[in-house]
Amino acid sequence: MTDAELLRRIDRLESLDAIRQLPAKYALSLDMRDMEAMVSLFEPDVRVGKGASGRQALRAYMDQTLRAPFTGTSHHIGGHVIEFDDADHAHGVVYSKNEHETPVPGGADEWVIMQMMYVDNYVRVDGRWYFARRLPLYWYATDLNAPPVGPNKMRWPGTEWVEGNFHKLFPSFDEFWARDGDPGGPVADPAPLEKFLETMRRGQSVPKVKVRATE
Repeated sequence: MTDAELLRRIDRLESLDAIRQLPAKYALSLDMRDMEAMVSLFEPDVRVGKGASGRQALRAYMDQTLRAPFTGTSHHIGGHVIEFDDADHAHGVVYSKNEHETPVPGGADEWVIMQMMYVDNYVRVDGRWYFARRLPLYWYATDLNAPPVGPNKMRWPGTEWVEGNFHKLFPSFDEFWARDGDPGGPVADPAPLEKFLETMRRGQSVPKVKVRATE
């Protein structure tokens, strides 16, 4: 192994560790309502909605939206898949199980639980890794006493149940339920290195999601 190859591998390991820290830091800063810490995890020119960009715009947006409808939140980070596009760009998927204390108009507060994943893009700027983009895909949200069964699993107090987008980035879920059993034939070769997520998506486009800013 050449010195250059060794340095490249060390850089990749350090980059993986830095990227894995991002969702954990995001969860902590969001739950502690530290807006300065949270926006510092995003690249300086992060896009905020359709007409704004930058950390200051993101801080103002999140500061406003995190005041309602949640009294408090707790985000629990799960498995994290990371793949590199090049030395300074990567993408990934990370699971998150969330709990929200939610005021109910005219009633007692409820605890709403949520299962979701984030589809992320990461970028290294001046030697440091940041979020470039976070797309939340939800499976269910419901109060603790109302199990989320059926197709419409997203429920917030005082609203109608709606369908989430948890499975829509990956066509395999619908394909699985559309067939009666094992499809037969040989098992496909493993996905190429850094192409696991791309292979799973099989050309599936990113779903259009109405993002809850609190996530």
